[in-house]
Amino acid sequence: MYSVLISGVGIAGPTLAYWLKAAGFQPTLLERASALRSGGYVIDFWGLGYTIAERMGLIPEINRDGYYAQEFRIVDEAGRRLAGFGTDVFSELTNGRYVTLQRSDLSRMLFERASGVEAIFGDEIILVEEKPDCVEVQLKHGGKRRFDLLVGADGLHSAVRNLVFGPQAQFERRLGYTVAAFEAHGYRPRDEDVYLIYGQPGRMVGRFTLRDDRTLFLLVFAEHHSVFPERPNSQKALLREIYGGDGWECDQMLAELERAGELYFDTVSQIRMPNWSRGRVALIGDAAFCVSLLAGQGSALAMISAYVLAGELAMSDGRYLEAFARYEARLKSYIGRKQRGAERFAGALAPRTRVGLLFRNVVVRSFSIPGLARLAIGRDIADELELPDYHWAGTMNQETTTKGVQWR
Repeated sequence: MYSVLISGVGIAGPTLAYWLKAAGFQPTLLERASALRSGGYVIDFWGLGYTIAERMGLIPEINRDGYYAQEFRIVDEAGRRLAGFGTDVFSELTNGRYVTLQRSDLSRMLFERASGVEAIFGDEIILVEEKPDCVEVQLKHGGKRRFDLLVGADGLHSAVRNLVFGPQAQFERRLGYTVAAFEAHGYRPRDEDVYLIYGQPGRMVGRFTLRDDRTLFLLVFAEHHSVFPERPNSQKALLREIYGGDGWECDQMLAELERAGELYFDTVSQIRMPNWSRGRVALIGDAAFCVSLLAGQGSALAMISAYVLAGELAMSDGRYLEAFARYEARLKSYIGRKQRGAERFAGALAPRTRVGLLFRNVVVRSFSIPGLARLAIGRDIADELELPDYHWAGTMNQETTTKGVQWR
């Protein structure tokens, strides 16, 4: 059995671990946090990510824990409807294979599906050294360990990418926005199955009702600060400065923010790299090609990259460099198209001018015209990629595993 260390237990990492294990490898998951993360934002889940989840047997759980919003609604300062459309258009465009999920719920499902895989929490890689026959990592708490391969699945701020490929600044492309998300308990009003957004030039706030009397707030605003606030208190202070007295429910929302136990706060960025692998190290998901949180497909793309990398390794007969090259060749142009589409979407969600807000609202109203939404967003919803079928059960059969494969 050939060992692969996977740094990151979010979406990409557990997906890769599941499929590598299915192909006869010995994956190990490593996570800096002390436990699986909870809370955070919601994702819209469809397309090839949905197909991979189906192949993993996760659809019953996704249907149980998912949300099926009925309306997207833009409101004014008084909460009056300005524009909106029924979300059944997304279901039509995806043949009913569309659901909204909390990202942390999907991460938990994937991790549980990868049961039996060694998982190390509360530790991180601080040094990587490639040797002729392995890659050696120094863990902050767990000492040195050796693996055949190392995969960075550790997100936008990937430590593996920083250690092996260079500082994040070389590859990060900021889209000019910052995003924050948090949960409130017992918030009123509750608009069940409706995603509401309210905006002013250069900033918006979204509200979505969750189960167990929870409400999720998502805030997106144009960057206008010279120093990115790292500490939660500074982040909350910035949000108060931007949204205080802003109309609608903003002051009520900020009062809930003070009581929030966990705040997600980050830049809206993309990662663009010439190559996703070097030697015995490869990157997947946001670590390799973050399209930005606002693109709406980051989790699905993470699963796609994990699935393809695992499949190419399973087919490689130990030639990992060839597997890495095929993995990149299959996905590079596809990911490039998704990144270009995400750039357009960021500005549409939180336009910087009142004219931009008015234009966005006109576009959203037009989605209620039969067939127009399909023309406007059908291309972005569609997945123009054929998902390979690697025939997992026969790719790494017992005879091959017993004989052994020499990594070369």
